[in-house]
Amino acid sequence: MKILISAYYCEPGKGSEWGIGWSLVEHMARCHDVWVLTQSHERQCAIAVSAKENIPNARFVFVDLPSWARFLKPGGGWQGQLRYYMWQSIAYMAARSLNKKHGFRLVHHITMGRYWTPSFLALLPVPFVWGPVGGGESAPNAFKRSFSVRGRLYELVRDFTRRLSEYDPFLRSTARRSAVGFATTEETADRMRRLGCRQVSVLSAIALSRDEIHQLSSLVPRRDSPFRLISIGRLLHWKGFHLSIEAFAQFHQQFPDSEYWIVGDGPERDRLRELARLLGVAEKITFWGSTSRSLVLEKLAAADVLIHPSLHDSGGWVCIEAMAAGRPVICLDLGGPGTQITSDTGIKVNASSPEQATNQLAIAILRLASDPAQRLEMGFQSRQRVCDHFSWDPKAELLNRVYHELAHGPSRHRLTSNVSPCSPVLSEALLDTNQNLDPTNTFPL
Repeated sequence: MKILISAYYCEPGKGSEWGIGWSLVEHMARCHDVWVLTQSHERQCAIAVSAKENIPNARFVFVDLPSWARFLKPGGGWQGQLRYYMWQSIAYMAARSLNKKHGFRLVHHITMGRYWTPSFLALLPVPFVWGPVGGGESAPNAFKRSFSVRGRLYELVRDFTRRLSEYDPFLRSTARRSAVGFATTEETADRMRRLGCRQVSVLSAIALSRDEIHQLSSLVPRRDSPFRLISIGRLLHWKGFHLSIEAFAQFHQQFPDSEYWIVGDGPERDRLRELARLLGVAEKITFWGSTSRSLVLEKLAAADVLIHPSLHDSGGWVCIEAMAAGRPVICLDLGGPGTQITSDTGIKVNASSPEQATNQLAIAILRLASDPAQRLEMGFQSRQRVCDHFSWDPKAELLNRVYHELAHGPSRHRLTSNVSPCSPVLSEALLDTNQNLDPTNTFPL
């Protein structure tokens, strides 16, 4: 089929939305003729890698802003929002022209991957797939008092911006015209339904390639002392590292021969260092700062358990990578990580209040530190779960089924075990509003 993909962020060799955009394009181009609308500064890199990886079915259409508007900075501020709207307007004109020439069977918006920014391509007279998008998650109110003044202000502005954006007629049109919408979490799915999207299912945007899974699975489980906890990510208030530091301080009283490594940097660094000092565990907590990808993997290989107490994370890429590396994950039962982790692969903690969450995190750390055999079993199950549900091959197969169902209508055939990712066999359940597409479910195909 001829497919048009809108990928505002799309660049090979990167993580986050850039990597998601590129990986989905790469996999869907194996089955379809794909046109990709993306930003012009991705041009040389995308073309070079496309030629190298031999993806002849991917055609990149680079959309430029007017020269007078290029002073606008990308990102999440007002300039980034204005830049995105201008880009969407120009992308729509390009898409309309391309559709007249090629007659696309459907349009898929991948990035920008947040529910409160519209896609003008929904206005095209072809079936429109929206997402996966996130951003509907919020930190529980009880936790906001544990934030810094800067953190509380950030949450206030974020909540106001989302609520205001929900009145945007272009956003509501995007929701209403979507044939199917994918949300990264149930919280986002609820916001999409309220905007008028009739068919919404939960599907993580995160997946790893075969090469990434192979690389991470080569990290053998640790059997040495001391027990070592690790967190990886930007030091932001909503990442919840203040909770994990407090939990480690409680746990450390029973396991004094233990360590906690924090890899990453950000505006909360000094506050977190001071907290560790006040709790008397500064000598046991190492802040490694920002480092290269290879060094991050070295640190992960030298740790036993990942703790990721994020309070509103749509994704949780680091959780999937830790699972692929055979490391159990401790997280809050919120957002993306809450859908990724199961009782077989880690421990999810309820988030009622900072005090309750801290106590439960400390208990979870103690449980895994005291039982190496359980850590090994969870590590094995974690790797298996990533291979089954968070690699790009099954995700591409699922999306391909949705593509075919939208283009050709529901199929009455059953999917057999030897069907390739490009199979046109589909399931009506995939487009059932009440069917949750989270990988923890089994689908009646």
